[in-house]
Amino acid sequence: MTPRERVKSVLNFQKPDRLPKIEWAPWWDKTLDRWADEGLPRDMPDDERQRHFGFEPMRTASVWPWLPPAPSHGAAVIHNEAEYDELRPQIFSDAQIRAARDSALFHKPRHDRGEISVRVWLDGFFWFPRRCLGIEPHLYAFYDQPELIRRMCADLLAFNMRGLEAVLEILQPEFVGIAEDMSYNNGPMLSGDCFREFLLPNYVALSGLCHTRGQKVLVDTDGDVTQMIPWLREGGVDGIYPLERQAGVDVAAIRKQYPDLLMMGGYDKMVLNKGEAAIRAEFERLLPVMRSGGYIPSVDHQTPPGVSLEQYKGYIKIFDEYREKV
Repeated sequence: MTPRERVKSVLNFQKPDRLPKIEWAPWWDKTLDRWADEGLPRDMPDDERQRHFGFEPMRTASVWPWLPPAPSHGAAVIHNEAEYDELRPQIFSDAQIRAARDSALFHKPRHDRGEISVRVWLDGFFWFPRRCLGIEPHLYAFYDQPELIRRMCADLLAFNMRGLEAVLEILQPEFVGIAEDMSYNNGPMLSGDCFREFLLPNYVALSGLCHTRGQKVLVDTDGDVTQMIPWLREGGVDGIYPLERQAGVDVAAIRKQYPDLLMMGGYDKMVLNKGEAAIRAEFERLLPVMRSGGYIPSVDHQTPPGVSLEQYKGYIKIFDEYREKV
């Protein structure tokens, strides 16, 4: 099977010749700096780095609204409806749709040959207003500026649908990924009532389009997503990632409760520097879920810089063993 066929097989709860070997998020820059000091070529292109470790690349065709750079991390670039109206034509411009098409065209030859899998990468209905308003003002805005939140979500929905259709004219990706990060170590960052009032209608509409076009919908939200799973399911979401273990996420418990939920990630990155026994124990923990289908095992977000190059190579070797064992 090709790398693309393996991903499609797992996402359809079919059995591939072996599990996909995916590192869906790029490595931290500080991790790569350390590995360069330990012998990995510093300027190695990502494709070459993926091949070096034996991964089957998953690439993105991003449908990304434009925003000016924030003055600092988590700070606002828009403060009120008037500023939003001023920037709105640039945020959702035709140039951004063309960029999404160009990305799909770039990946199409390798995708057609089955060498890579592709996800369409969309801004989510929690993520985008936060990018606009800043972390803290965004949370207050559900109460202080509710109509602005509704407008942002409605505009984003229309833009995402345009961008998705533009990509689907060129290739059929393996799934649609939605960037959200609306949960962290203690659970959701908004209430179920807020989710259902502001986000749910947009999820229902977007998932409906995706399913009509034969696409799976997976949401990327860090931390403990467990409480949010039924909310996302109401919106038509098919799966979640990255399933961070240190936030208490238990993929076995999730699989038991939601047997048809797609999952990606789940491997506890915090064991990678704890030796072979700990690395194997983590794979043993995940093995029943790996065998259940609908699950692509991967480090639950990016490999931290506390992991040496040799330790990571050890993880890769054991990962290959468990791909065959499944």
